[in-house]
Amino acid sequence: MSDAIKHECGIAMIRLRKHPQYYIDKYGTNAFAAKRMYVLMQKQINRGQDGAGVANVKIDTKPGTRYISRYRSIESAAVNFIFDKINAKYKKAKKIGGKKVLQDAEWLKKNISFTGEVWLGHLRYGTHGENSIETCHPFLKQNNWRSRNLVMAGNFNMTNNEELFGKLVQLGQHPKEKTDTVTVMEKVGHFLDEENQRIFEKYKHQYSNEQITQLIEEELDVIRILKRSCRDFDGGYAMAGIIGNGSSFVVRDPSGIRPAFYYADDEIVVVASEKPAIKSAFNIDFKEIKEIKPGHAIVINKDGSFTESEILPAREKKSCSFERIYFSRGTDPDIYQERKNLGKALIPQILKAIDFDLKNTVFSYIPNTAETAFLGMIEGLEDYLSAKRREVFLEGKPHVGDLDDLLNFRPRVEKLVSKDVKLRTFITNDTDRDAIVANVYDTTYEVIKSGIDTLVVIDDSIVRGTTLEKSILTTLDQLNPKRIIIVSSAPQIRFPDCYGIDMSRMREFIAFRAAIELLRDRKTENVLDRIYDSCIEDPVSTENFVKEVYSSFSDDEISDKIAEIVTTPEIKAEVKIIFQTVENLHKCIPKHLGDWYFTGDYPTTGGTRVVNRAFVNYMEGKSVRAY
Repeated sequence: MSDAIKHECGIAMIRLRKHPQYYIDKYGTNAFAAKRMYVLMQKQINRGQDGAGVANVKIDTKPGTRYISRYRSIESAAVNFIFDKINAKYKKAKKIGGKKVLQDAEWLKKNISFTGEVWLGHLRYGTHGENSIETCHPFLKQNNWRSRNLVMAGNFNMTNNEELFGKLVQLGQHPKEKTDTVTVMEKVGHFLDEENQRIFEKYKHQYSNEQITQLIEEELDVIRILKRSCRDFDGGYAMAGIIGNGSSFVVRDPSGIRPAFYYADDEIVVVASEKPAIKSAFNIDFKEIKEIKPGHAIVINKDGSFTESEILPAREKKSCSFERIYFSRGTDPDIYQERKNLGKALIPQILKAIDFDLKNTVFSYIPNTAETAFLGMIEGLEDYLSAKRREVFLEGKPHVGDLDDLLNFRPRVEKLVSKDVKLRTFITNDTDRDAIVANVYDTTYEVIKSGIDTLVVIDDSIVRGTTLEKSILTTLDQLNPKRIIIVSSAPQIRFPDCYGIDMSRMREFIAFRAAIELLRDRKTENVLDRIYDSCIEDPVSTENFVKEVYSSFSDDEISDKIAEIVTTPEIKAEVKIIFQTVENLHKCIPKHLGDWYFTGDYPTTGGTRVVNRAFVNYMEGKSVRAY
């Protein structure tokens, strides 16, 4: 993606279902889980590079023994930094007791941290607020009763955080922050405390407190806790937690917005945000990896048994399509094919835009995430050429030109744009910074016929258009093409996201800016005041009033205006921009229909309120997120 946007976050959980000695004896290592957690996190580093954290819980330790360990880091290579520290623990064990203790799981659990059965990892993108160690997951709620301790991490955003905060206050709590991470953990923690108390009340006249503590740990109903905790949540979430007794869970929102996958056998249960991470860490077939159902939770009990249970009734599945277009790793075979299909689906629009003149057209992509869509685009062009050859040779249709040219012609493919990662936009003066930005991308010279060729360059999405305007078009124009056609494998991004992607301010979207300019061109900008009044008069409406901004214009009109906005006076070539259609998006990614940033059709009521609030912020000149 040429316009970098951030995404939060990635999770990874491992639960060893057998005694730790089993893994030492079978695999010859005391770091079976640690090594695999490292792979899980490194293979999801695309999901968060602002910070990372790892927590570990030991099951059935004796009083006086530390049983929860946690490291968090905001270093530039946070995952490596954390696991270097964890590895130092194992080296410490060797210094204390020699090689023999490295094969003794009980000694390790008693004396060395990060040797427990339950692991939770998190990768963070700090899309809002400060990037400090305190904002890194996992978060920890501590208590002197083991079964009241809670470790949590997640990939989520709540649209109703103010409401959730208010409910905590009504319960009599005094939350230290208003962030959704804190309010979510405190809410789960509250019902964890109530579940502890419920079991205590059940047995208080039958057993001693020490005996009741053990009974509580054995009988904790995690499903009941989650059902009570999640019933007020409005947002997209995949949240993971470990209770101090060793029970653990991962719960997914009812619309399946945020991704979560799991694998289980008699040795382990593992959960991650992406399938390729599980595949790499445990060397298993993709078909063995399952998706956690929307509204369900994987709950792993203290004894290692697990279930996938309904927590909230599932709604229509609206998995985030941006995960498939851009965020998730393309090594997932399904995602790889979907991205190729997105490129292939654009062929009719591309052929029309170049007047079917393939001979004088060069195809390329903007590195690197658009490469798979580019491969699909080229495959689609090959299919088009094959169909043309079939018409001539099998159906006898006339052909103008040399038959050898028809037989041997291939689409012209070149690597035209590459990013010079050595350049840094460190200059604070706007004019000087723009000059640096214009040189962040470099191009390949002497492959374009000056004044004759059309360049078709595919990107996976266009959000703000800033890089396009200030760098890419300038770079491509230096080749002196006749036309430059920028192709987006995603539709026009028109509305903010509120479920975990850093796209929250209306004014940042190039499609929104284009619609505003079209309204002004037609002297109909009074519609903005009407929308604003509707948003103010009914702030809790479930109607997306902002859709009216776009309702008077066709997709092509907005695309043409975007091309006009990003084309600076210095650009000599004709510029055109093509976007994927929403219809084709759904055909290419049929199982992941979350499209609210394209259509404004939000899967939760909170999402609709957020978009209306975002528009109010735009009209009032406020540069803040709307949730």
